[in-house]
Amino acid sequence: MAQNRSVSITGFGIVSAIGVGKQETLDSLLSNRTGIGRLKYLKTVHTEFPVGEVKLSDEEMERILGIAPGTPATRTALMGMLALHEALSDACLGRGDLLQAAFLNGTTVGGMDKSEQYYTDFIENDTRNEYIKSHDCGSCSEMTADRFGRFRYITTISTACSSAANAIALGGDMIRAGRADIVVAGGSECITKFHLNGFNSLMILDRELCRPFDATRAGLNLGEGAAYLVLESDESVRKRGVKPIALLSGYGNACDAYHQTASSPDGEGAYLAMSRALADAGLAPADIDYVNAHGTGTPNNDVSESQAMIRLFGENMPPVSSVKSMTGHTTSASGSVEAAICILALRNGFVPVNYGWTNPMDDGIVPNMELKPSCRLRNILCNAFGFGGNDSSLILTATD
Repeated sequence: MAQNRSVSITGFGIVSAIGVGKQETLDSLLSNRTGIGRLKYLKTVHTEFPVGEVKLSDEEMERILGIAPGTPATRTALMGMLALHEALSDACLGRGDLLQAAFLNGTTVGGMDKSEQYYTDFIENDTRNEYIKSHDCGSCSEMTADRFGRFRYITTISTACSSAANAIALGGDMIRAGRADIVVAGGSECITKFHLNGFNSLMILDRELCRPFDATRAGLNLGEGAAYLVLESDESVRKRGVKPIALLSGYGNACDAYHQTASSPDGEGAYLAMSRALADAGLAPADIDYVNAHGTGTPNNDVSESQAMIRLFGENMPPVSSVKSMTGHTTSASGSVEAAICILALRNGFVPVNYGWTNPMDDGIVPNMELKPSCRLRNILCNAFGFGGNDSSLILTATD
């Protein structure tokens, strides 16, 4: 799409295993503190897998949000509400502003946590039927949005682990095309038995702390969380008198359709997504100051993404790291959770550390392992790659 209007980011909110809100998240990143540990909130027998859970129960989130006990609410929606509240407050958006705003939400498991918990009730009695309606992804989007008023437009993106990144890219398209002046875009995803067991069946869960881009890597640690970015047109920024905190300067998507779950060995889809994002932003590879890699810690992904980055950057590789050994892999929410972390890096001048890395891969990248304060970052490339080869890259640019 022609870049005929710039896309400003005027606010954001984030919830993950390393913090509820921007400040807690920043403190964890600067302290190089992981949020991955033993399962606490998901009721499952598979407690052998470390995970990055948000450090709040559903009941605690309901109390924070002022939701009355017994009100139907899924964990995905509750985390989304916390992140959305922070994003709207950060951008100084009130209920009246939402009447002209779009809400684009990326999620895949939706309300499956409650479906799993109450499915026997569906069979035996009618006491939990309200959760049947909250199972699907769109229901979680509406549950999250309805907490804050009436948006002009709501839609849900479900492309596995690139969902939230694709929601942000769609928001960029809407701003550029003049279809909206304000778009709140991102995603939310809780850990469920469905994807804990599913990833386990694929044999890509690590029983220890995951180690992206490490020669000894054995798989990923699942995480959960939510994050939303407020995107605005120049006209809206001027009209509301707000100051952009960053720009969404480019984005790209590609689907190599190599395999249902695996990435292609040569990283073709990842290379195309990153190349298209650069072209969209009018930037060269040398303009990128940091790459927030998808970096799941699986043998397949880290080879594939490394090959794509080596092909793109050659010998001039910028600093690269994956934050998934701190947050866990937040699956559908990862694109927005990590975009929010990239904004924190831009605004505070640091490159996040690839926590847990020790041993270099053969023919792989060597990630950043030194927290360097006072870095001047201008352009950050943020990757989010999904099953089926649906790969997306975002470019976030500093405003000053």
